[in-house]
Amino acid sequence: MPSILSSKNLIVLYALLALVYVSGLFIPLMENDSAQHATMAMRMYLNNDFVHLFKGFNEYLDKPHMHFWLAGLSFKIFGISHWAYRIPALLFTLLGAYSCYGLGKELYGKMAGHIAALIFLSAQAIILANHDVRTDAVLTGASIFALWQLATYINRGNWQNAVLGSIGTAVAFSTKGLLGIFFIAIPIFCHILYTRSWKKLWSWKVVLGLLAFFLACAPMLYAYYTQFDLHPDKVVNGQTNVSGIKFIFWDQSFNRITGSGFESNNTDYLFFFHTLLWAFLPWAFITYIGIFDRSRQFFKLRFKYQKGLEFLTVGGFWLTMIIINASKSKLPHYMNSLFPVLAVLLAGYLVYLFKADHLKQLRLLVRVQTVVVILATSLSLLLIFLVFPLPSIPLLIAYVALFSLLVYTLIKKQEYLSKIIIVSVLFTVFLNFSLNTQFYPNLLRYQAGNNMVKIIEDQDIDIQDVYLLEGPYSWTLSFYTKRQTPEVSIADIKNLHGKWVFVYDRNIDELKDHDIQWDESLETDHYRITMLSLAFLNPNTRAQELKKAYLLKIH
Repeated sequence: MPSILSSKNLIVLYALLALVYVSGLFIPLMENDSAQHATMAMRMYLNNDFVHLFKGFNEYLDKPHMHFWLAGLSFKIFGISHWAYRIPALLFTLLGAYSCYGLGKELYGKMAGHIAALIFLSAQAIILANHDVRTDAVLTGASIFALWQLATYINRGNWQNAVLGSIGTAVAFSTKGLLGIFFIAIPIFCHILYTRSWKKLWSWKVVLGLLAFFLACAPMLYAYYTQFDLHPDKVVNGQTNVSGIKFIFWDQSFNRITGSGFESNNTDYLFFFHTLLWAFLPWAFITYIGIFDRSRQFFKLRFKYQKGLEFLTVGGFWLTMIIINASKSKLPHYMNSLFPVLAVLLAGYLVYLFKADHLKQLRLLVRVQTVVVILATSLSLLLIFLVFPLPSIPLLIAYVALFSLLVYTLIKKQEYLSKIIIVSVLFTVFLNFSLNTQFYPNLLRYQAGNNMVKIIEDQDIDIQDVYLLEGPYSWTLSFYTKRQTPEVSIADIKNLHGKWVFVYDRNIDELKDHDIQWDESLETDHYRITMLSLAFLNPNTRAQELKKAYLLKIH
């Protein structure tokens, strides 16, 4: 097959994507989940307690331990910082990209593997998961690694692949519970179903893989057993006799499916179908074209096995989407682990069109991507130049260089598939490098917790004298002061003579009603930056949207 991308092109594209991911390491953490998880991992590190999970000062029974262990280990190696917190996510994203390459190569060939890796690394939700770090980056990397290894076992029968796939599955399970296994099991089931490889399941190699799975899960299960099962008298989420083992094997995932224990249920059964349109940018529209074209092929063949076709990605996509859309609890990042599967699907589809010389379809995909890139680039230019002050001269030069390269590639005549890949990746690089170095740093000037820590440092205030008023917890205040900031009720504030209490402006009237007085007041702007509005983004109306947070020295 003629080369789609030269070695030089691949090196340049991977290097530019590396620039995006490295620039994202140094953005301050965002409230709530990212800063919350970082603070929970920090508590593990500071207390040298990697068995018990706490959210603030309360027992935590939700997501399992792996993400927090990895972040805590990173703190042990590099110290407490937001970039150290992000290191495990970045490493598992690299593992995910390599696994996309491996699975794409296994199913479609080496060039498809590279294209799958580039698609995965340039997907918008994957980049977001590396600076707004939760459990998703670790889960996604572990899931696609396991999927690659298990699919290779089904194809080739090597015991090493069965063991590695089982260990990857255990890491996914120890990161997100049964949801981690779900994203692996569904595509593997579709692969076995289509290839009629049921005999591969009845093997001592599978038994060895199961043993590896439970051994790799043992640390997480031990931690749950120690924290919860050994203490039936503990009150957790308003209940006693709580079993951590039962929770991770059953309650955690099925509560999400039924919506039990969640404040609101999402009954939009197309939620993840339209979420994909932004989360998988810039690839979403041509991915849907590929999905429907591939699905049409299978219906035309009446699902009879045909060499050169694979059902792992197409069947995995449809079955996964149907099930997760039926769940009552839905958030966009729940589908992150599906994106590497889509990357392989799209890569295989594009290579198929190239090899079959389907120029008409490729020309259509070029036009679709051109429209998507032009519209999205126009929006990103507005974010860079109108929402916040202009960047520094060196950054401005970098933006102009990336933008010029993107425009040159858009207008340059070249082979269709090469143009689709290069233009799409260059757009992602331009957009996210500018977001990471211009938009997010300016945005985070309006998040109260981390900015109040700068004031505390400038005023040389002893952090041991700082408290939080009970209510919405400022995780960034705790993380950037490198301590679990204690909470205090309004009734107890009067006992804190000479101490400092962090409050939001909505608390001020309540403090006055309780006759609480203070000698000094330090303030900073506050806005919930994960819920942006047009009024906030407009510099002319932003001041009206801002609230205040205060640090009060109690009289």
